[in-house]
Amino acid sequence: MTTDLPLSWLQPDWPVPSHVRALMTDRHGGLSQAPFDSMNLGDHVGDRPSDVLSNRLRLQAAVGRRPIFLQQVHGVDCLRVNADLADGMAADASLSVSPDVACTILVADCLPVLLCDAAGTWVAAAHAGWRGLAGQGGIGVLEKLVALAEPRRSAREAVLAWLGPCIGPHAFEVGPEVRAAFCDGDAQAASCFEPAANGKFQADLAGLARQRLQRLGLSQIFGNDSQAAWCTATQASRFFSHRRDGRLFGQTGRMAACIWLAL
Repeated sequence: MTTDLPLSWLQPDWPVPSHVRALMTDRHGGLSQAPFDSMNLGDHVGDRPSDVLSNRLRLQAAVGRRPIFLQQVHGVDCLRVNADLADGMAADASLSVSPDVACTILVADCLPVLLCDAAGTWVAAAHAGWRGLAGQGGIGVLEKLVALAEPRRSAREAVLAWLGPCIGPHAFEVGPEVRAAFCDGDAQAASCFEPAANGKFQADLAGLARQRLQRLGLSQIFGNDSQAAWCTATQASRFFSHRRDGRLFGQTGRMAACIWLAL
């Protein structure tokens, strides 16, 4: 990994093996023009394709291998990825045991989740918006991804997770259907919803993810603790936010969370 990253990019602080590397971009360090200024990595948001390509090449240079970009659909499907896989496969999470690629998730309010095992034999990344996180019948994208990694229940305490920036609980107003998607099968999830006006609720997306991971047996969870500094919607100078910027400009850029094996 290059050492001349933009100072504002996030480098997770978590006790992973030295050959497990991760980073997350913010809106700085690229070529895109407003309202995508400047490090937009999304090729589906209306930005100039040549600028997106240049930004993606900058990201590839930073991680030292090819980021695998998925077609994220707010679902629960997960893929094993390697150097032979083309970009654009429909899925919302990826896992790799290969040092040739970086598992990569694009976000602009949804929650990026990075995972690895304590031995550093595999790495994984998930796109966790509320739909993918809730899933169906309590099986969402995180449950699917942990199952793909195939750690035994007794070994899951050795899996580490890092939660990146997402829309925070004071900015994420949702309807009762979102609360029901989590709470109908899980009474504990109610603690992540606070009543708001007009029958709506303020939802703690990162808190819901922590609950899901803990239920899976993961205890080593780092990063986003639902405090304001992690909120994409309120930190306008640093992060893209679909909810904030979409109302003003109709669209916004995308940031990337990447994890890879540097073997």
